[in-house]
Amino acid sequence: MRRYRHPATATFIVVFALSVSLAFSQAARRSDLIDSPQLLKDLQTLSADDMQGRQVGTPGGAKARAYVTQRFKESGIVPFGESLEQPFTFAAARGGTGSDRQGANVIGRIDGTKGSVPCIVLSAHYDHIGVRNGQVFNGADDNASGTAALFALGKYFSAHRPAHTIIVAAFDGEESGTRGSLAFVKTPPVDLASIAVNVNLDMIGRDPDDKLYAVGTHWYPFLKPYLDRVAASAPVKLLFGHDDPQQRGVEDWTKDSDHYPFHQAKIPFIYLGVEDFDQHHKATNDYETISHDFYVRAVETALRVLQEFDANLEAIQKSRN
Repeated sequence: MRRYRHPATATFIVVFALSVSLAFSQAARRSDLIDSPQLLKDLQTLSADDMQGRQVGTPGGAKARAYVTQRFKESGIVPFGESLEQPFTFAAARGGTGSDRQGANVIGRIDGTKGSVPCIVLSAHYDHIGVRNGQVFNGADDNASGTAALFALGKYFSAHRPAHTIIVAAFDGEESGTRGSLAFVKTPPVDLASIAVNVNLDMIGRDPDDKLYAVGTHWYPFLKPYLDRVAASAPVKLLFGHDDPQQRGVEDWTKDSDHYPFHQAKIPFIYLGVEDFDQHHKATNDYETISHDFYVRAVETALRVLQEFDANLEAIQKSRN
């Protein structure tokens, strides 16, 4: 996630210290939908120091990718071909100059009972910004939170088969310019016309006011009635916004994560995320500062969004066309 506004907070150091001390005592919130202890374990593993900040093209990024691949398999997510890993190459410098860099997405699917068309793409990026000046930037919220959610959601839908196929995509290189999602849209495993909607998870692990934003209804208003139904009984406050470039004083997140290449390809998207300005791209964005209870409820809300879209996917596809 690439957001740059960080409001000054006079009490940040005190709040951070308290959050660290309290986080160690947080127990996994009980959930009837997902394996919440495993969800937190996955988040903790992905945001540990030994992942070295998960930067694209680094040993830490490769280690994170191996873990993602393992957890995809354990969650019942199957590959399109022989491998879940889909390598891609991109230019290191803007303008196409400089040495090429290597990244790799992890792409799989959960087959729907009605077949593969239309389908949903569920995505999150697993990379972060690595090590800077000797400090590991663990990126617990950005975006170990979204990545760990893929495993929990994959396990649920593997056991409770959706009507429509869900493509599960863990993208690499988001922090380098949405490189992984650009590669996916350029060479998709299915016809782009068959993708009815992208649900992108990026920064869903921390909000003191229980707020989770569903971004994208400004561009795709036909999706809002489905999300309104989810919001009416969601475990968190599901709000709308951050997607209107003409709205003054409110950041527009339309271009800020891996949903944007889908939008550019005219594929409807909903991006689920929080206003985590204080911790964004900070070395303190660690597992201990995640709001564990909120995080579990945010993932449960994402599950309900997917269920609602799955139940109405033919109508969504028709509205898209």
